[in-house]
Amino acid sequence: MKKILVINGPNLNMLGIRERNIYGSDTLDSINAEVKAYAETLGMDCDFFQSNCEGEIITKIHTVLTEYDGCIINAGAYTHYSYAIRDAIECVKAKPFIEVHMSDIKAREEFRRVSVITEVCKDIIAGFGKDSYKLAVKAIGELI
Repeated sequence: MKKILVINGPNLNMLGIRERNIYGSDTLDSINAEVKAYAETLGMDCDFFQSNCEGEIITKIHTVLTEYDGCIINAGAYTHYSYAIRDAIECVKAKPFIEVHMSDIKAREEFRRVSVITEVCKDIIAGFGKDSYKLAVKAIGELI
């Protein structure tokens, strides 16, 4: 069975509470449960990791090289400025990464329109709410 990692960055642990008009009312735990069930229907196993700390995310990215077949990452606000996370993904780019965002970052505030990690990921899926994660599972399944 293929094994994937889903990484969520800062403040995504606050889903269901923060900006419901943008992110909806589902919690991260409920989204993870849906994603896990969907991945299983495609013959994949998912692990989940969330951190508000850049260094912890980087350390977890490094594990993709030896422990996973691919990774889905919603780096949260780090998407827009963390060259350290970008470099970590590039270090393990032998494994595919799909960048995910629940909202359409191109239609948001100016500072959110730039992603420094897109060029080191195989693709970006954004703007489909929690379904962005399921679309990413399907996409990564086709890559691994």
